[in-house]
Formats: sequence, C-alpha cells, structure tokens
Amino acid sequence: MNYLGIDWGEKRIGLAHADEVGIAVPLPAATAATKKARLQHIEEMIKTRRIHEIVCGYPLNMDGSVGTRAKEVDVFISEIEKRFGLPVHRIDERLSSHSVEQGLKQQKKKLDRRSGEIDSRAAALILQDFIEEQNNNVPIPFPEEGF
Repeated sequence: MNYLGIDWGEKRIGLAHADEVGIAVPLPAATAATKKARLQHIEEMIKTRRIHEIVCGYPLNMDGSVGTRAKEVDVFISEIEKRFGLPVHRIDERLSSHSVEQGLKQQKKKLDRRSGEIDSRAAALILQDFIEEQNNNVPIPFPEEGF
C-alpha cells in the first residue's frame, strides 16, 4: 500500500510518502504560484509513487472543534477526491508544523519557510501518525498452544 501524506496550505502543500515498510518520508512540496500547478504537482506524485490512499492533515481547533481552517481543508479534500478518485483519511494535525519547527530549532537548523520543506516534514509527521495508528489497530496473532 502506498500513501501520500498532505499538509495543506493556501500557498504551499507539504507532501510525504510511505509504502509497505511504514516509514513516512518528505517529498518536494507543491509550492507553485497557482492552485492548478500545485494540483498538477500532486497528480505527478500520485502517478510516480503509485499512491493508493491519501492522508491529509486536518487542523482541528485546540478544543477539538472544526474551525475555519478545517473547513478549508474539507473543500480541498472534496476537490482531490473528485480529481483523483482515491480514499482520503483525515488526521488531526494540531501542532504538527510547530513540532517540526521546534525540532529544527533543537537541531539548530534554519529553513526557508517558502521552500515548503517544513510543510513536507509536517506531512511526513502526519502520515507517520496515521501509519502508527493503523498498526496499533491491527490485532497481533498469537501462536496456538503447543508451539
């Protein structure tokens, strides 16, 4: 199973990929000037990575309610579901970009926000959370007695 992780933003869309190994890795972000070009970039990633499902960060408010940003993501998700015909999973992304920025500060790394690298790292964090959640929901088979 191949997954595409998305951290949506109006100007930059962070992207990440994970396959059956289950490790999310950042991809080049969709940073083109137009929405059409950003969607084209996503389409290229879907084709080249043979994506089966999409995992999109869902920016809930800190109290867990759906706010303006989450509603904007809902519109984006509807658009990509229609365009690509793939299932899209929403994952709570509260503080994902903040976590990435804090990690970079601890490593004393500075990134240009416009590059989309922070967004793609956030997408990888979102995707990894989804994969771990899926793995935690899979029952572990126990051997029969007598083994």
